[in-house]
Amino acid sequence: MPVAVRTPPRIPFSPRIPAFAACLAAGLAAAEPPPPVFAEWERVPLYVHFGKRDGELTSAELDFLAANAPVVALEKSHGAALHGSTEAGIAATARELKRRNPRIRVLFYLNAFINWPGYAAHRTYRDEWTLRDARGEIVRHPSGTPRPDPSQAAFRDWWADVVAGAHREAPLDGLFADALPQALSPALARQVGAEKARAVVAGLREMLALAKSRLGPGRIIVVNGTRTTDFRGILDWEGVDGVMIEHFAAFGKDGPADIKADLETLALAAARGKFAVIKGWPGFNWLDREMMARPRAELLARAREQVTFPLACFLVAAQPGSLFAYSWGYTADHGMLEPYAEFSRRLGPPAGTARWEGSAATREFAHASVRVDLESRTAQIDWK
Repeated sequence: MPVAVRTPPRIPFSPRIPAFAACLAAGLAAAEPPPPVFAEWERVPLYVHFGKRDGELTSAELDFLAANAPVVALEKSHGAALHGSTEAGIAATARELKRRNPRIRVLFYLNAFINWPGYAAHRTYRDEWTLRDARGEIVRHPSGTPRPDPSQAAFRDWWADVVAGAHREAPLDGLFADALPQALSPALARQVGAEKARAVVAGLREMLALAKSRLGPGRIIVVNGTRTTDFRGILDWEGVDGVMIEHFAAFGKDGPADIKADLETLALAAARGKFAVIKGWPGFNWLDREMMARPRAELLARAREQVTFPLACFLVAAQPGSLFAYSWGYTADHGMLEPYAEFSRRLGPPAGTARWEGSAATREFAHASVRVDLESRTAQIDWK
C-alpha cells in the first residue's frame, strides 16, 4: 500500500550561511582565518567519518582525504593499535592531514553515552560515574559496554576536559559526540526510571555546552543525531553546531515519509543557524554478514551504482553548510576512502529550493539538474 506523504511548505532559500559554514570559514581564533576547503556549492560538500584501527593510513589515503574532504571525523580506536590510544591515533592522523591541507577540518570522536575502550583518558575514569539502574546494576550498551552517567557533574567535567585535552595535544577542529538518541529513547526510562532518565538527558545537554565552552571559538560540535522526526529537540541544545542523520533511507527508516522528514531536518537545522549531515547508504551495510563475505571490489562497484538516490535526495534538500557522507560502514574498508565520480563534478549554487509534487522533487544547480522520487526510490542527476 502506498505511504501517504505530506508535502511540507516550501522554505525560501536563504543565502545566510549558518553557524557551521561560518566556523569553516573562520578557522581557529588564534590563526589567520583560512577559507573553506573549497567554496560553498563548488562540489558536493563531503563529510568523511571513519576509523582505521589496525595500521597507519597510507600516503595515498591521506592525500585523498586532504584533497577531497572538507570535514573528517576520526572514529573510536582509530590508530590505537599503532599509537597506544585513540587520542594518540587521532592526533597523528590530524597532523598528517593538516600538513597536507591546513584548511581541512578534523573532528575528534568521543561517545557521550557509551564507555568505548581504547582511550588513554579512561585511566582517570572513576567507577562511580557508571550509570546504574534502581537495583544497582550497571546499565550497558547491547555490546555489553557500560554506559556513563552524565547526570553526575564530576563525570561531565571529566568528559569535557577529555575533549579539550585532545584539542590541546593535536590540531583538531571540533568534536563528534555519539549516541545521543540512545539516551533520548524511551528505552532508557524503562531501564532506570523516568526521573533518572530525565536527569541523564539534562546532564548530556549541560555536558555538551560545557565541552563547547572549553573548546573555544572556531571549533564545532557535531552530534549523532536525529532520525526522521525523532530527537529534533537536539537542534535547540546549546553547544551543538550540527547533527548527523545517520539512518538516512536505511535501517528501517526507508519509507517515503521517513525520507521526507529527514530531508526537512536540513532546513530546520539551517533555520536555527546549525547544519545537518546526511549519512547515505548503498543498500547494504557492514552488519550484513552475507554481503561482507563478498569481494570488496564487488561492494565498491555496487556502492558506486547506488549512490545516485541518496545523493539526489541530499541535493534537493541541501542548505548552506549541509554535508553528505556515503559508505557502507565506519572503517577505512567501508568505502569512504574511495573516489566517486559524482563527488568530483562541479555543482554550483542552487537556483532556489526544490519543487515538490507529492513524493517527487526537482532542483536546479548551476551545473546539475536533480530529480528524485521517494515513492519509487528513483533518481537522476544530469551534470551540465
